[in-house]
Order: sequence, then structure tokens, then C-alpha cells
Amino acid sequence: MSHDSAIDIVYLWVDGNDSSWRAKRQAALQRLASDSSAAMARYSNVEGRFRDNHELRYSLRALEKFFPEHGHVYIVTDAQAPEWLCPSDRLTLVDHRDLMPESSLPTFDSGHIESWIHHIPGLSERYFYFNDDVFFGAPVQLRDWFHPEGFHLAWSDDPEVTDEAMRMDATSLENACRLSIQWLSDPTRSGEPACRVQDPRYQSTFRTFAHSPRPMLKSILWELEDVAPELFATVRSTVFRSWDKPTIVSDFVLRWALAHGIASIRPYRHRYVSTGEADQQKQLQALVAEFGALEFFCINDTTDDAQTQDPRLLNVLTALQSMLPSPSRFENTMVVQHSDTVPQVAAPTFQMPVKGAQAHESTNASGLQRRA
Repeated sequence: MSHDSAIDIVYLWVDGNDSSWRAKRQAALQRLASDSSAAMARYSNVEGRFRDNHELRYSLRALEKFFPEHGHVYIVTDAQAPEWLCPSDRLTLVDHRDLMPESSLPTFDSGHIESWIHHIPGLSERYFYFNDDVFFGAPVQLRDWFHPEGFHLAWSDDPEVTDEAMRMDATSLENACRLSIQWLSDPTRSGEPACRVQDPRYQSTFRTFAHSPRPMLKSILWELEDVAPELFATVRSTVFRSWDKPTIVSDFVLRWALAHGIASIRPYRHRYVSTGEADQQKQLQALVAEFGALEFFCINDTTDDAQTQDPRLLNVLTALQSMLPSPSRFENTMVVQHSDTVPQVAAPTFQMPVKGAQAHESTNASGLQRRA
């Protein structure tokens, strides 16, 4: 594998406040058959699933601060563009219509959308895939993310998923874990022709993966489209996230890579913030205190159907602005920054860390339930 080329970055992004997009979403919801509507996963259509709280703006600032040698940036979106985005020869907006066939559109399931990422023309072999609520938090050392045979991964700090069939009341992460292990453990697949043989020492675990930057190999995704076409076809049939059709790129691909010696588990210094929790301010204060010593962090919007001016959303913006105040090259500085326009009276003050502050490798002490 050549390690000479730059490593591209892929984001998924949506502006859930856009009136045209909201009309499209509502029309798609009304067209759903009753059985499809009943199969919608938990939290699959809450506002927090689609809300833009300017996380992408700050994730790009973190990218430029901590990984300035990155390759091309691709932002996959549905006929939208951030109002603050500045044209750049290092960034391309990829419209759903240019990436996915008509039969896949419209879709509001990130698991469906991400199954097409490796089809982006010109995408580098090695790349990072981000949700826009994931951020680098310290200088990037590529050896910590990629190795000569593949890439490194991190487990989440959540308890193991129970060993049972997929459940309607389970999270997408839990059901994705179950589906992946079921597929990998199926003895009828042992006689099928395959490009690779599963490592006999591999043992499945019902742990879920951390919300992190996803190091990926494009060739592995193409290979898996041939190895597991039924899984790709199933997730590509969704309009909204379904409990019985969970994401595969954020679990199956990673677990398959572990089972075949392509991926390995590595401990990372990280933090996960759930914005809808009662101790949100405490979580954000801990994040700000550890910023610069965290290899990555995630700020997951779990405020669900909160209003735009909800203090919890303003708290997140205040924390992000305190950590990442400098615009990236991808921002049009003539556009008034959102952080300058929100009322600050309801927002707490966050102090930046003292130089040399240490981060913990496992920081989910409150046992927060993660959502995909």
C-alpha cells in the first residue's frame, strides 16, 4: 500500500433548518408505507438528528489546526451548502444526486448515505470519514490512525451489547453490532468464495465502536460490496433510519476489518459529550479543560426537539468558540459568525486548559448512552 498520497477527508452534513429540505423530508415521511414507518429506528426523525449547530464549521477549524497536511475535503450534502463556506480548490461539495442513483433518493438515513462514500470520484485510497459532530482534539500523528496493513480503531466506553437478535427498542449502534456479528458468525459462509480468510484467532465482542474520526481504505469498501452485497442493498433501501436495517459502514466494515487482520484496536484519549444530559455543562467544562490533549472528541446532539435558542445549544457554541476561535481557510470571513450573534447571557464561561493538562483515555465516566 502506498503511503505517499495525501489523506482525504469526507464529511456528511445537513442543514435541518432549510425550508426546502424540510419540505422534502416531510413529503418523504408522508409517502412512507405503514410498515416502513413502523420500522423507523429510535431518534431517527427527531430535530437533533438533522440540526446544524455549526459543528461542521468548528470541525473544519480543528482539522486545519491539528491536521493541516490533510488532502482534499469532500462534504456530502443534499442540495445544500453552509452559508459561511468559502470556495476552495481543496474542498468539494458532493451532492446526493451526483453520488447515489435515483432509486436511493431521497434518503435521510446517514447509514444509507455513508454506504456510497467510496464512490466519490477521485477519493484517496486512505481517507478519514467524519460525522460533523466529531473533531480532532490534538495534533494528528498518522501512525496512530493507520498502519502498513490497514488502520486503527477505538472501542466506545459503553457496556457490551447483549447477545440477542436485533430489537426495535435498541439503538442503531446496538443493532449494527448484532447484525455484524451475526454475519461474521454464519457458518454457511465458510464455503463461499472470498478474497480473504478470516483470522482463526479472531473472537467477536459485543462492544460498540467509539464516535471518532473513521480511518478507512477505499479498496476495502469496494471489496465488501462484492463480499456482502445483501447488506449494502438492505441499508440502501432506507428512506429514514430503520431499526432492522442498521448502519454497516460504521460497524460491519470495521468489525470485518478486525476479523481479517486489516484493523486493530488502539486506546485513544477521547471524550464524548451528550448535549441533552442534565450534566451537560460539566461535560463541556471537562472537554474544554482537556482540549489539546484529546486525540478526538464528539459532541452528540441529544437535545432532540429543542428550539434553536435552547440554552444547551448555545452552551455548545460557546465551548466550541472558546476552543477553536480562529476561522479556517474554508470560511468566508465576510459572513457574520453565528457565535457573535447569539445572546451570551445564558451561556456559561469556559476556561481554556493550562498547558500540560492531561486527558484520560476513558472519559465516559457518567455511563452515557451513545447514539449513532
